[in-house]
Amino acid sequence: MTTALIAAAAVIAVLILLNAFFSAAETALTGASRARMATLEREGDKLAARVNKLNENRERMIGAVLLGANLVQVAASAISSSIFTGLYGDLAPLVTTIVLTPLLLIFGEVGPKTYAITSADKIARWVAIPVQWMVRFLAPIVAAVQWIVNNGLKLFGVRVDESVDVLVAARAEIGGAIEMHAEEGGVEAETRHRLLGALDLSELELADVMIHRKSIRSLDIDLPPRELLAQAMSSPHTRLPLYKDDPDNIVGVLHARDLLRAISEYGRDGFDVTTVMRTPWFTPMSTSAEDQLAEFLRRREHFALVVDEYGALMGLVTLEDILEEIVGDIKDEHDIAVQGVRPQPDGSVNVDGSVPIRDLNRVMNWDLPDEEAVTIAGLVIHEAQAIPEPGQRFAFHGYRFQVLRRQRNQLTALRVEREVEERMEGG
Repeated sequence: MTTALIAAAAVIAVLILLNAFFSAAETALTGASRARMATLEREGDKLAARVNKLNENRERMIGAVLLGANLVQVAASAISSSIFTGLYGDLAPLVTTIVLTPLLLIFGEVGPKTYAITSADKIARWVAIPVQWMVRFLAPIVAAVQWIVNNGLKLFGVRVDESVDVLVAARAEIGGAIEMHAEEGGVEAETRHRLLGALDLSELELADVMIHRKSIRSLDIDLPPRELLAQAMSSPHTRLPLYKDDPDNIVGVLHARDLLRAISEYGRDGFDVTTVMRTPWFTPMSTSAEDQLAEFLRRREHFALVVDEYGALMGLVTLEDILEEIVGDIKDEHDIAVQGVRPQPDGSVNVDGSVPIRDLNRVMNWDLPDEEAVTIAGLVIHEAQAIPEPGQRFAFHGYRFQVLRRQRNQLTALRVEREVEERMEGG
């Protein structure tokens, strides 16, 4: 009898150790750094390659691990119950619960998971081979379980989305990690803006980053050469749209380098602008900033005109505009330090209505929402549900706004300040 009890206790101990393995494996494999594993795989680490292979079908891997864990838990419970039945009779279920629960909880769950969290990358590589074999062995059972679960959920009107965008989930995970490290002081504010800016490019459309058509400085193609030259030379831009009859009718783009080459060859009055202008490139306003950046690089272009679905001119976008979403304001000798944003001594900021919300957030390290509007004026109009008059004040999203100037239906200048929470201290 004593030998049988010792043997049974040894089997239970082995089952608890197996449960510990499954718990550690699940935590480590799901918590291992994907970037680190990808780097190790490129360096020839075969174990890291196995980890990446397992994570390609994470649902199947987790299903196999959980199935193994449940099997050993049920087996440990059954063997414990048989042992305590011979010793305690009808009290066996209660004694089994009291004895087995803390053993499984401490040594089979909490302990292994805690260790796995602290050394996820290392443990994931250790357990990759046995888990891979287990996934292969239990694949038919796991597939059957998944089928039953999915169809069972459908009975309750729940449909499992099998078309989850992995890239979106990865971006969200990376963004969350950046924010967490920024809050802990591990990432400087400027670095945080750059990293998040690069991740946000896919979420931004050209409407969010373009220069509005009302702010475009263009030239009349029918102007005399000398006048055309004077206006081009007075502009801080090297590329200027050329229009005919109507400013919205863009027929070409004049590059300063081409203009200077023509002047050197034909003189100030002898050049023909139609021979040196470039063909305009029109791009849809719905294009994402990420896709537009890729097109700029592919075509080796720096300048595109933005049109809506009807072909109407809406603005222009440059390579610099998109890069500024990543690295912040790119200043040269012609730029104003922070165009349209004028901090005041009292902590408030006078802002041109056309200033993009993202730019103001970047400059002031604020967090004004930019989901419903692109510019500061647009945000105030959206929240007020009207076009306010000069002098009107508003407070929303933790900031105070005052309309300073309005021209027709445009808010041209506002004062913005962050609200300060005043706390009353009781004595």
